[in-house]
Amino acid sequence: QVQLVESGGGLVQAGGSLRLSCAASGGILSSYAMGWFRQAPGKEREFVAAINRSGGSTYYTDSVKGRFTISRDNAKNTVYLQMNSLKPEDTAVYYCAISPKGFGYTTTRLYNYWGQGTQVTVSS
Repeated sequence: QVQLVESGGGLVQAGGSLRLSCAASGGILSSYAMGWFRQAPGKEREFVAAINRSGGSTYYTDSVKGRFTISRDNAKNTVYLQMNSLKPEDTAVYYCAISPKGFGYTTTRLYNYWGQGTQVTVSS
C-alpha cells in the first residue's frame, strides 16, 4: 500500500553537502521506523542510518557518523538524510525503506516498501 519516493541526489564535489528526501504516499510514515541504505556499483546494499517512529532515536553506520543526519517530519510524511563532508566513497544509489519490526535493524531483509533510489555521485 505504501509507496516511497527518494529525491535530492546529484553530483557534488568532495566536501560538499546534499539533503535527500523520502516522501510517502498511501500510508502514514509516523507508524513506522525507517532506514536509509545505499548501494555502490558492484557492492551489496548496506545500511546507512535508522530512525524511530517519533524521530527521537537514531543510529548510524560507523562510516557516516558525524557527517550524516537522519531526521523526519511526520506532518509532511517525509524522512530526510542530510549528508555533509561528502567523500567519493559515499557515491551510491540511496534508498529509503520501512522497518516493519521496529527501530534499529541494519539488515536489508528486515525492511520493506523500498523506494526507487536516488543517485549520489561525489567527485574528488
